Amino acid sequence: MRWLVLGLMASAISACTFSAAAYAQTPTAAAITSATAADPRAPFKALLPQAQLLGQSRLTVWGFKIYDAQLWAAPGFNADRYASHPLALELAYLRAFDAADIAERSLKEMRRSAPISDAQAQQWRLDMQRVFPDVKVGDRIMGVHRPGIGASFWVNGQASGEILDAEFSKLFFGIWLSPQTSEPAMRTALVGGAGV
Repeated sequence: MRWLVLGLMASAISACTFSAAAYAQTPTAAAITSATAADPRAPFKALLPQAQLLGQSRLTVWGFKIYDAQLWAAPGFNADRYASHPLALELAYLRAFDAADIAERSLKEMRRSAPISDAQAQQWRLDMQRVFPDVKVGDRIMGVHRPGIGASFWVNGQASGEILDAEFSKLFFGIWLSPQTSEPAMRTALVGGAGV
C-alpha cells in the first residue's frame, strides 16, 4: 500500500445484502454527477444512503504524509468478508502523484492478495490510467465497490469512470481491506473493529 494514492468508494443498496439486479436500480455515475457541484460527496450519499463512517486513517511513509482515507459501509459490514459488501472509500491526497505510478503501485499491492497474469495486469493498468488522473495536493478520489460487478470512481465529485470487473474490484479494495494488506494498522483503523 505504500505510496498508493487512489481514492475509492463502494456502493450499497440497503443493509449489507447486495445483488446485481438490486444495483441496477441505483443511480448511475452519470445520473448523479450533476448533483456534485454543490456537494462533492453526493455520489456517496446517493449510492450508499444507509452507510455509516466506519473509520479513518492517514498513510504516512517515512515521515511523508501521503493521504487521508475514510471508509463507509452499511450496518452489518464484516471486514473478513469485505468483498461481499458494498462499501465506500475516499482518499484525500496530501501529495501529488502521476496516474501511471498510481496504477503500477496498485497492481503491486493487488498481487499481495492473489496472482495476476501479465496480460491481466496490462489490461487493469490501462483501465486504471483511464479512470485515475494525475493527482495533486487536495484532490479527492472516491470509489464504489459493487460486489460481483466492479467499481465506479469519482474525482473531486465528478464521475471519472468504471471498471466493470468483479475480480479487479475485489483485489483493488483489498489493497486496504484484505488481511494481506501491507498496512494492517490502517486496515484496523478503517474497519473500526467490524469483523476483525
